[in-house]
Amino acid sequence: MSATQPPSGGPCKMTEQGQHMLKCTVRRSRQLSAESITNHLQTSCDFHISTIVHRKLHGMGFHGQAGACKP
Repeated sequence: MSATQPPSGGPCKMTEQGQHMLKCTVRRSRQLSAESITNHLQTSCDFHISTIVHRKLHGMGFHGQAGACKP
């Protein structure tokens, strides 16, 4: 018999609410860099995250291309 193993890795640092706010921030202003998005979330929402933003954005389907400026 094999015992059930605990899940590997640590708990998620960003909650569902934080992920939703991240997605809304990116969709609202698509020209922002990951660093400025991190600063915005830390100041307005009191989330203490630093390097997770890039990985979460990549997981959501945002791959480093800024939106085109439209007239």
